[in-house]
Amino acid sequence: MSLWSERRAGALLHITSLPGDYGVGSIGVDARRFVDALCAMGLTAWQFLPLGPTAYGDSPYQPLSTFAGNELLIDVADLLGDGLVQDAEVSALRALPSTETDYSALIPAKRAVLATVAEAFDQRATPELQRRLAAFVSAPEQHWLSDYALFRVLKREFGEQCWLDWPASFRQRDAVCLADFAGQHQAAIRAEEVLQFLFHDQWQRLVAYANKQGVLLLGDVPIYLALDSADAWANRELLEVDDDGRPQNVAGVPPDYFSEDGQLWGNPLYNWAYHADTGFSWWIARLRAAASRAACVRLDHFRGLESYWSVPSGASSARDGQWLSGPGDAFFFAVKQALPNLALVAEDLGLITPEVEQLRDRHALPGMVVLQFKIDDDGFDPTHVPSYCVCYTGTHDNDTTHGWFHGAPGDTRSAEDIRSTQHAALALTGGSADTIARDVVHMALASDACLCIVPMQDFLELGSFARFNTPGESGANWRWRLEKDQIDAAFCATIKSQVNQANR
Repeated sequence: MSLWSERRAGALLHITSLPGDYGVGSIGVDARRFVDALCAMGLTAWQFLPLGPTAYGDSPYQPLSTFAGNELLIDVADLLGDGLVQDAEVSALRALPSTETDYSALIPAKRAVLATVAEAFDQRATPELQRRLAAFVSAPEQHWLSDYALFRVLKREFGEQCWLDWPASFRQRDAVCLADFAGQHQAAIRAEEVLQFLFHDQWQRLVAYANKQGVLLLGDVPIYLALDSADAWANRELLEVDDDGRPQNVAGVPPDYFSEDGQLWGNPLYNWAYHADTGFSWWIARLRAAASRAACVRLDHFRGLESYWSVPSGASSARDGQWLSGPGDAFFFAVKQALPNLALVAEDLGLITPEVEQLRDRHALPGMVVLQFKIDDDGFDPTHVPSYCVCYTGTHDNDTTHGWFHGAPGDTRSAEDIRSTQHAALALTGGSADTIARDVVHMALASDACLCIVPMQDFLELGSFARFNTPGESGANWRWRLEKDQIDAAFCATIKSQVNQANR
């Protein structure tokens, strides 16, 4: 299946937001049911957020590993079906809410279940599952696995502290010390490997199922590493950090639509000279891994590959940064040579200069058009959205279209700006305040963009209560969940009619 061979429409929904019975959406039964729902809606693409294991703040954009999968997304129903866990052992998960992801309750309950699964794996797994585990652990592409497993066990040993706060011998990766620790914690390290295998195995089942149903999976790669990650601990040569692993400058963006002070992400910046000297081999391995999970990969913060915002470590806001040159063409030449069939989408939002656009166009990457950002622009014409792009109503970082139109508490826009947006939206859609979400979805579907992606909240015409993430705010993000009865047959038929009308 080619992403750009025909007009397609799809949905944006992260895995955690899937409806299900065990406290959080999963990559097994929950995901396969959603693929079926997409088919019933006439949709042929599904975009989700990064899949790495999350830590502080529960953000998928600050994972503990860029290669590992988030074990919290492992499907309990599939574990039951494979005989890896017993019904009585998962009762605590069934008691969790289904309307949101309550991470404070989910994490200890799910980890207890997964610990049981890993401990009993050799006794309960079929010979075929054990064979697949052995093949997974020994595969060359799992070069990251041993460091990651050791990292997770060490984090637990030191109370989940950032590795920069570990004792010096572990922080500095003293070989004798690490070997001694690993020898004493073989079972715990093995458990982490088992969980990564289970994530991988369930995900590959999903890939096969989506392919069979004609649904393309769209992944997402954050540009930066989290400082508290196995990658930063084990491979600090990748980053601009001192001998102790501490960054002198960190990533962010200057003041923009989302924040008048900019966004101070705090991620360490890359040592791009090292990456260039090694032929961008780490990045190529990273993108190869992402491509094994999805038909297309969105490069988050694409503009950082042309130039990036560098903020002194310890700054109170992102205002104090400066632009520095990124790897540019050399990066894409190396990636194209190594991965000629890799399909990428450039997340080209924010402060985009002609140089960023030229880099995108030189390497024939489709960009993004987000209608919430465009509707209020003077002279915006939805009939002039380019065909070679992905058109969105909004993204995971935006308010829902209903909330964006009406203005939610805490909205950074002035009352005058909100009224201006409302006037422009009504003029362009010809609709009403009551139907604005439906009308903007129709605008996106009717555009010339080869691919249209709509957050499920906008298909459902939900208000600000369903917003998934508010950039710059640390509380109550990533929690919203879809409910089973929201995607019934009548709803699916309505969406399918809209999709068919748009010739997608």
